[in-house]
Amino acid sequence: MREAVDATRIARFMAELGRATDATARVYLTGGATAVLSGWRVSTIDIDVRLEPDHDALLRAIATLKESLRMNVELASPIDFIPVRLGWQDRSPFIAGHGALSFHHFDPVAQALAKIERGHAQDRIDVAALMARGLVTPAALRLHFEAIAPELYRYPAIDPASFRRAVEDVLRAH
Repeated sequence: MREAVDATRIARFMAELGRATDATARVYLTGGATAVLSGWRVSTIDIDVRLEPDHDALLRAIATLKESLRMNVELASPIDFIPVRLGWQDRSPFIAGHGALSFHHFDPVAQALAKIERGHAQDRIDVAALMARGLVTPAALRLHFEAIAPELYRYPAIDPASFRRAVEDVLRAH
């Protein structure tokens, strides 16, 4: 059975992944890992990551660490679910470097938009926390949504009108 992942376990995963490969890459943490490392959740059920680029050696190392550390690691990020505004890499805050790997939080505004689109109760809590901590501002949320709105057709599971209403609801609340 996999165990919940707290900040100490996320740090261990990052350090061990950096030791396990000499591949040079950026590893973007998203979702619960961002929430835990930013301090509004104590733990998460998994570590969601995006790799740039996704070297085979890095993927093999993740598969091995997932087993040895008894944690769930998923290849998932906002870009898998919604269009993401160009330049997201530059808006992804640095966390730490380990070996040839650089760890970052995936662009917080993109994370907020993906959570708004999904709309689960925990997602709404996370969006409120991102905004309360100043990691996402209402102006940035609006700007990013308007930038990606013309690309929503590329994601057939998204209903653009419902997504827009959900973003407007968040903006009204904040």
